Amino acid sequence: MSREHNSVVKAWEATVRKTQAAAKRRAHSIFGSISVAHADDEEEEESQESGRGTGEINHAERVLCNGDYYTGHWADNFPHGHGKYLWTDGCMYVGEWFRGKTMGKGKFSWPSGATYEGEFKSGYMDGKGTYTGNNGDTYRGQWVMNLRHGRGIKSYVNGDLYDGEWRRGLQEGHGKYQWKNGNQYIGEWKNGVICGKGTMIWTNGNRYDGYWEDGLPKGNGTFRWADGSFYMGNWSKDPDEQNGTYYPSGASPEATLEWDPQQVFNVDLSDCKVCPGEKVSIMPSQKKLAVWRSSKAVDSSVRPRRMSVDGRVSPAAMNMWDGGDCSFDSTDGDSIMGNFDESLLDAGQQNRPPRITKRQGETISKGHKNYELMLNLQLGIRHSVGRPAPVASLDLKASAFDPKEKVWTRFPPEGSKYTPPHQSSEFKWKDYCPLVFRTLRKLFKVDPADYMISICGNDALRELSSPGKSGSFFYLTNDDRYMIKTMKKSEVKVLLRMLSAYYNHVRAFENTLVTKFYGLHCVKLTGPTQRKVRFIIMGNLFCSEYTIHRRFDLKGSSLGRTTDKAEAEIDETTILKDLDLNFIFRLQKSWFQEFRRQIDRDCEFLEQERIMDYSLLVGLHFLEKSMAGDLIPSGARTPIGDSEPEGAPQLSRVDMDQLLVDPSWWASVKLGQNMPARVEKTVRKNDWEFQQTGEPTGEFFGVVMFFGVIDILQDYDISKKLEHAYKSIQYDPTSISAVDPKQYSKRFRDFIFKIFAEDP
Repeated sequence: MSREHNSVVKAWEATVRKTQAAAKRRAHSIFGSISVAHADDEEEEESQESGRGTGEINHAERVLCNGDYYTGHWADNFPHGHGKYLWTDGCMYVGEWFRGKTMGKGKFSWPSGATYEGEFKSGYMDGKGTYTGNNGDTYRGQWVMNLRHGRGIKSYVNGDLYDGEWRRGLQEGHGKYQWKNGNQYIGEWKNGVICGKGTMIWTNGNRYDGYWEDGLPKGNGTFRWADGSFYMGNWSKDPDEQNGTYYPSGASPEATLEWDPQQVFNVDLSDCKVCPGEKVSIMPSQKKLAVWRSSKAVDSSVRPRRMSVDGRVSPAAMNMWDGGDCSFDSTDGDSIMGNFDESLLDAGQQNRPPRITKRQGETISKGHKNYELMLNLQLGIRHSVGRPAPVASLDLKASAFDPKEKVWTRFPPEGSKYTPPHQSSEFKWKDYCPLVFRTLRKLFKVDPADYMISICGNDALRELSSPGKSGSFFYLTNDDRYMIKTMKKSEVKVLLRMLSAYYNHVRAFENTLVTKFYGLHCVKLTGPTQRKVRFIIMGNLFCSEYTIHRRFDLKGSSLGRTTDKAEAEIDETTILKDLDLNFIFRLQKSWFQEFRRQIDRDCEFLEQERIMDYSLLVGLHFLEKSMAGDLIPSGARTPIGDSEPEGAPQLSRVDMDQLLVDPSWWASVKLGQNMPARVEKTVRKNDWEFQQTGEPTGEFFGVVMFFGVIDILQDYDISKKLEHAYKSIQYDPTSISAVDPKQYSKRFRDFIFKIFAEDP
């Protein structure tokens, strides 16, 4: 073992000894005459319980060896049924349990005086419930995984009230906020602030109807006074961006009067501040249980070894408790740390080796056949993005979408007035609809400097090993954020034809699952060949800190929809297809409902644009795998895989509870990105070769999911019609990919809604 690891172990052991020594003193001071069982008594009681048979529910009253106290129903060494658990830090839960996890109805209270009473699921506040903060704020409504999510009412201690929709712990959707003084806002919210279309009504009879951004009027809107006069125009906190007209009461439209609209920002809205939400110090799901048992009966050599997803040993693998009278287990089988110093976690983090992941593609270095093309591409992107341009409004004119709206730039090796000198051969660069794509990048919140660094920085692009079925080549930026795809002329025409509809669609639906496009360009090489290379820049769906363990490309068709690789050759980069799928994807209720709505919207858009042959690309990161690479089902408590190698880092398991209550993590969660979910394994019947979806087995796995709709530039042209006619003679017409867009959309949705389901 390393010196650092020894120091961690010694520090942890010292903390444990102190905790055990103080346990009896805390028990007597907190619970009076209740006593802590001796080791012999524990062994006797354990043998009696084991004799009663697995699964039998008994009543237990115990002070656990870290000082925690439990009284209530008990089964298989877990709280199971109804019971009360009191932690030494003062937190308490009274209610229903299922195998050591809060499940059902119950009440959780904090030492600060805050309480939650309502429904729990797998240790989380989940369902309907009421939270009362220590400051007096009260929330009644829906919860998902410790966060307000759904419909709810929050009463603030200062007299304010919000009644409306919540998302990931913040006001989002439609809601009504009423201040103590009677002023009220009714309309749209986003990320906890007023944003979108809404109405503010003051107690003096004045009102504003229009658009908002970051809690202030922004965009078109009308301010009305109680006497009937009104001001109509474009609103902004910046006086230079504001313009409009004032209409006095009863006057003709031509009558105007000078009036400063900044008065609304400086006076009327000065006392209309939304109360901030309070922070909860620790969530119920973060409270681990010190489960009582004798470690003398456990052979340390076969103690369960749980592995984190990247193969690192979880804290449970540390045989720290062999000399003690009892061991600490969390409800999911991992070692509880009790009151142990968090600085030890930092030491463990420092001992963690860097994660080694297989990177896709071949780096395009000097000598590569496409090295010059990469240089041309980077020079062109730097020129396009860095070129000065006025601030783009999201409301674009129709002329911006004209296919003829393109800009050619010549790049001679010696440089020009607008281009730098370079070492490549002379080439021409074309930007298609530059204003549209500049605005799309703004809409997708892409920082221009970051965009240029990703594509044009010192790091080379990576070329994927083989072209796709269409013959296109794919390139990845070094940071994996962007994917560059070469395009056929026909695909460029399709994109330019549908660009206006695409822009309106992605602007209207923030959670759209269709591919994000950031730029459409062309490089024309000079010389004898005069070759043109057209390419599109897209977002990489699988750009994540998580390793993607399984990838699926799903269309809803069956002909040829299986991988050509032998099972032994399938790895984390293999794209599996419909007939390879052996999971049902289960999303939490509100996410599943949003998923269904968005798939319907996206498919309707693609159907209207006569697009077919698109896919749902799905990536899965499994939360737990064994050392041997086997998946560990949710709730598995038996050792799986080989023993750990000597000197392996110990304090390395990612605590999902910490992630789920981390605001920065939740900020990265959206439909199709970083989504916590479960998958259920399925099996196909041997007597039906082309059974598209297998039978569920009841075996679940915790995952982080990524998914999106890709390949949306194939229209139902004459070649696809001929392909459909030809293949229909040989095969079942419903099994082939090339079908009419309306039929394709229906078949795609039917299949997707079979393999995605609500998590019960």
